[in-house]
Order: sequence, then C-alpha cells, then structure tokens
Amino acid sequence: MSIQADKWISFMAKNYKMIEPFEDKQVKNVGPENKKVVSYGLSSYGYDLRVADEFKIFTNALNSIVDPKNFDAKSFVEVKDDICIVPPNSFALARSVEYFKIPKDVLTICLGKSTYARCGIIVNVTPFEPEWEGYVTLEISNTTPLPAKIYANEGLAQVIFFKAQESCNVTYAQRGGKYMKQHGITLPTV
Repeated sequence: MSIQADKWISFMAKNYKMIEPFEDKQVKNVGPENKKVVSYGLSSYGYDLRVADEFKIFTNALNSIVDPKNFDAKSFVEVKDDICIVPPNSFALARSVEYFKIPKDVLTICLGKSTYARCGIIVNVTPFEPEWEGYVTLEISNTTPLPAKIYANEGLAQVIFFKAQESCNVTYAQRGGKYMKQHGITLPTV
C-alpha cells in the first residue's frame, strides 16, 4: 500500500510526535491583519521548519580561529529578537521552532528555502539520521557584501523525508550520537 508523502508526514506528526509543533498546511499569512510571512508548515513532500528567535551571530572581535575541536563560544554574540541581522560575508547559528523525532526507518535532508537563497542566504543543516531527536541547529550564511535580515518564527528551511524499505542496523540513538536531544543552539563538539 502506498500513501502520499504529505499524508504520511501528517500521520507521523500527529500520531508519533515526529514534528512538534506541527502545522498541517502551508502557512503564508498570519494574524487578523493577514500579514505575509516566509511560508512554513506541511508541503507536498516535506515540511518547512521555522527559525526560533534565538541567534548566535559570529563575530571576529577577538580574532579567534574557528576550530571545531576547540570552539570558542566567545566567537558569537547572542541575540533574542524577532529579526536577526547577519553581517556581510558572515554567519549566524539558530535553532528550529519545531522539535523533531525521526523514526528508525527515516532519513531527512534539509535545504534552505528559495526565498532566502535568492537573497544570497544559505542554510546548512546535516541530515537528521534515524532515531535522532531534538531542536535543529541551523547555520545561516550570508554570502553577500550587505547585511541580511532573517525573520524569527517564519520559514527558513525545508525538511525532505526519505522512508527506507527496512530500518538501519544502528540508529543515531543506539550509537549515542553527540547531538541527541539537543535543546537551544548547540555549538560544535568532538
């Protein structure tokens, strides 16, 4: 038996809490004033996640070296706001509004929304592996020579789900993945 992708995602979100909070349709306008937003929610073959209002904006004020084995948290300025201004040729870290619980027979990829990509904003996220769960840490790169505005609580990236015919031998949870059940913006760790 086959099931349409959007119906499967909706079923998994509602019955297995795969995505919380979950919007069962594409949201493009909000509030009584019908304000336009960068869309989020269920799409044809995926889910457009939102970026929360917590950001860590990269700064080179201390002339730090970016080292994934010895990352200096002082390389970031923390901001909690409805918008984030990412400096030219720089980046910010953020987290998703949604909490994800990936089933053991599913792998996802996450790509930035075209609305931001057309402005020179690249969103980088690694795949969500089978049985990974948590808030998604999002890397937002501004490739332009101008400051870039990111809107909190609006769409930022699309998650595309791939359901396997069989479950993998060892899931992310079973191997004790270091980014399991992350809350907030999680910095690199080795």
